[in-house]
Amino acid sequence: MRMELVVRFGYGSVVPWVSKQEDGRIQFTAGPDRLLLDTEVPTRGEGFRTLSDFTIRAGQEASFALNWSPSFRPAPQPLPAAHTLEEVESSWSGWAARSNPCEHRNDAVLRSLLTLKALTHWETGGIVAAGTTSLPEKLGGSRNWDYRYCWLRDATFTLLALIGAGFLDEAKAWHQWLLRAVAGAPDDVQTMYGVAGERRLVEYEIAWLPGYEGAAPVRVGNAAVGQLQLDVYGEVLDAFYVARRAGLVTSAETWDLECALLFHLETIWREPDEGIWEVRGVPQHFTHSKVMAWVAFDRAVRSIEEFGLGGPLERWRSIRSAIHDEVCARGFDPARSSFVQFFGAATLDASLLLIPLVGFLPADDPRVRSTVAAIEHALVRNGLVMRYDTGTGTDGLPPGEGAFLACSFWLADNYAMLGRYEEAGNLFERLLALRNDVGLLAEEYDPSGRRQLGNFPQAFSHLALINTARNLGNAAGPAELRASRGDATAPVTASS
Repeated sequence: MRMELVVRFGYGSVVPWVSKQEDGRIQFTAGPDRLLLDTEVPTRGEGFRTLSDFTIRAGQEASFALNWSPSFRPAPQPLPAAHTLEEVESSWSGWAARSNPCEHRNDAVLRSLLTLKALTHWETGGIVAAGTTSLPEKLGGSRNWDYRYCWLRDATFTLLALIGAGFLDEAKAWHQWLLRAVAGAPDDVQTMYGVAGERRLVEYEIAWLPGYEGAAPVRVGNAAVGQLQLDVYGEVLDAFYVARRAGLVTSAETWDLECALLFHLETIWREPDEGIWEVRGVPQHFTHSKVMAWVAFDRAVRSIEEFGLGGPLERWRSIRSAIHDEVCARGFDPARSSFVQFFGAATLDASLLLIPLVGFLPADDPRVRSTVAAIEHALVRNGLVMRYDTGTGTDGLPPGEGAFLACSFWLADNYAMLGRYEEAGNLFERLLALRNDVGLLAEEYDPSGRRQLGNFPQAFSHLALINTARNLGNAAGPAELRASRGDATAPVTASS
């Protein structure tokens, strides 16, 4: 057998200094980074690589343990490979055993929950959108983004998934991360943060890397951090509302922060924004963004009505009503019998599938039914849902991308809420069949090339999978729970 190890730091640009330690481990050092290779197999250096050629027979073992640590700290103790593997397996198995079984495809749900746990920072509770940067949404294209950050719009989906599975400690940690991240001046709220709540996520390009299969540029950081995305206010308020109904510990300071966010939203909800898809074109009055602004005031009104919290109830009821009226008047096109991507547009958007899921209108409202039908006709390709028509130039990027997997799960949710259970189940199974050999999903899928696209594994895809499975397996699944008005005596709990 042959082992070949090539170590480069700084996104491939920094060759480390290699030295052998007194205990036999090989150390790779560059600036603040250090790797230690622990193995009993003889190695040699050749061409800035570490090589080993060895023979192994039945019943024998050869282990290679590679461990990172800051170079300015004392070297960690060696990792005994076999014992470490046993500990890791025991830890993950023990964690998985705590899960509340899902009535529908529990195997897929548990795999997705394990993925979310793996994307969670062990100390801060922050959950990154994906573990990678710049895996392309179109092979050879420029739709390449850094997803190693925590997006606010994942907040409610995440809480519903964790609470439904019985992982209340993780739900609490995410809730606390969310509270810390958005703390501060309301007009400083960002769309995303670092795993510890970092705010400076400046985007830059790495010219020396060719990109995955030639998809360039490779990016670090994400410029969307500075965009106005009104939907995040709705997500944050909805997440705090779900947490309150679940009985997670909240404080007076939490409600004070929510009120501050709402007072700010009162002044900006009529502005155009970059929307859920973080377009890099001209800001628009995106229908989904306005719907989520409605969600923010709706959850605030519910919190006052259901939990006796203090606030300008009548004013927020009035704003909620005004937003609802405006969306129905300007976001719905009677000629097309459908809600549209943004006010005055002739195009559709898969985010409109969230209208019944967040409770803006019931699933059986004729306008929702006709919008679902329009999306089926215009945005479904090879049985999967596209986000929107990328050829219109709305997003300011070259056209072309795969089917966005979360959107297809949302269509299955709509089917379930409409009582179209067979179609919902068939679509769900089709989506499960797209997972790789270890049950993971990326952001998108290319039906023509029959391969996954985008950053990987993608939390948004796995969150959608978890919640759709629970929608299919329980009449009071996450979609119904999120859309229903609820009351203080019927909380969203781990057993709901």
